[in-house]
Amino acid sequence: MMKVALKGYGHDHSIELEAGSTVKQALDMIGIHPSTVIVSHEDVVLPHTTILNSDVSLDLTIVSSGG
Repeated sequence: MMKVALKGYGHDHSIELEAGSTVKQALDMIGIHPSTVIVSHEDVVLPHTTILNSDVSLDLTIVSSGG
């Protein structure tokens, strides 16, 4: 198991996932719809398909849209 921390804009979660899980699976586990956030690690944006293999802290940026 690995520990994944997800933080940003009102979110502060720490979860445990199996190694090899994706960013999307981490978001699903805490109930955040992937289309509503951008996930980054050390200022690098990660696709939601990114595979996580070790303990990591991820930053969440809320996506806002409008016209």
